[in-house]
Amino acid sequence: MSQLPAEIFKAYDIRGIVDKSLTADIVRRIGHALGSLAAEQGQKAIAVGRDGRLSGPELAGALMDGICAAGIDAIDVGCVPTPVTYFAAHELGCDSCVSVTGSHNPPDYNGLKMVIGGTTLALEAIQDLKRRAESGNLKHGQGERRAANVLPAYVEKIIGDVKLARPMKIVMDCGNGVAGAIAPELFKRLGCEIVPLFCEVDGNFPNHHPDPSKPENLADVIKALKETDAELGIAFDGDGDRLGVVTKDGEIIYPDRQLMLFAADVLSRVPGGMIIYDVKCTRLLAPWIKQHGGVPLMWNTGHALVKKKLKETGAPLAGEMSGHTFFKERWYGFDDGLYTGARLLEILSRAVDGNSLLKNLPNSPSTPELNIKMAEGEPFAIIDKLKADGQFSGALEKITIDGLRVEYADGFGLARPSNTTPVVVLRFEADNSAALERIQGDFRQALKGVWPGIELPF
Repeated sequence: MSQLPAEIFKAYDIRGIVDKSLTADIVRRIGHALGSLAAEQGQKAIAVGRDGRLSGPELAGALMDGICAAGIDAIDVGCVPTPVTYFAAHELGCDSCVSVTGSHNPPDYNGLKMVIGGTTLALEAIQDLKRRAESGNLKHGQGERRAANVLPAYVEKIIGDVKLARPMKIVMDCGNGVAGAIAPELFKRLGCEIVPLFCEVDGNFPNHHPDPSKPENLADVIKALKETDAELGIAFDGDGDRLGVVTKDGEIIYPDRQLMLFAADVLSRVPGGMIIYDVKCTRLLAPWIKQHGGVPLMWNTGHALVKKKLKETGAPLAGEMSGHTFFKERWYGFDDGLYTGARLLEILSRAVDGNSLLKNLPNSPSTPELNIKMAEGEPFAIIDKLKADGQFSGALEKITIDGLRVEYADGFGLARPSNTTPVVVLRFEADNSAALERIQGDFRQALKGVWPGIELPF
């Protein structure tokens, strides 16, 4: 069988440009391989959902054809947020699902997030899937294709779990992503008055890119908070598994600080619980978790890797700087921007002043995520050199679980290779601006020392 494009098989999912690296035929072949893997594990059916991208119906159809060709049933759950597809695997009892989504990529992208037998496919498992599809090591049969509507059950499940202490008025920006199909109704049912922004699902994303981790994509929320009497702003990414949060006066509460709020709440009911966070998160998180009676664990970046660790440790909560938050306490342990938003409002509705509660969370001067664009393969090479030969004066500790995070008495610097694009990701934080500048200078010198001629964004 012919080779499949290597570049679409990412660390945590499959992602490519529609009709170029990702065609209906390629997706059908991947579906056949997924169905074969599911059959080997004794699975009977795979739930398939898709986000609001224009290519979704065709690619989801091809995927289901492939799954059925392996003798596995394909359950079409329709155009829904990725967390609703994950929910379908639990609700329908099939333990396996695929979300056809390009996440926050541009409109001409699409991809697959895959769970087989309750395990999110990542890293080597995704490469194994590629090899299986190419080698023809496939099961053959005729699975049945059927439809299921799990949206009502999903909404009822959240309404049954989350209780707001008082009604709230919020700005909600869905960025024309698939969350717009359900989030306004869900939050109204929870007791919110909504100021809706771009809640019409439109795969062209005509207003702004649906990625709330980028400050420029929250400008409309900040403007609406100024112009209305709404007390809080929330925003979802393209497939609804990540959350952005903005206070009344326009301050963005980044996900590592959101996690502080969630950790304090969860640990009040699960004393001694482990809270997992990725290497990009603030160094203020670990002492906060300890102060609230929890056990902090720093882990690799990547939703699939965090979910695996969550399962392994039994931790009640995990979060990533990118905006993926995973509640195992009261929920299923998958990343869900809508449920995370509901849990946020539950906490804030109990406070006398929710905005003050958010703004008073510990904070330090820091940089946003900075990227160095490089050629394919180079990011891993430079980080290996940095680990081996990089000189960092005054460093207290070097953490190498995912790239290189150097801890100082007054801050940290991070350089890690992205698992999804050929870039080195950098982040810096310190007690004050002078310390931040010093740590950046340290990294500047170390990076130029191991990779002469490198162009740095700081």
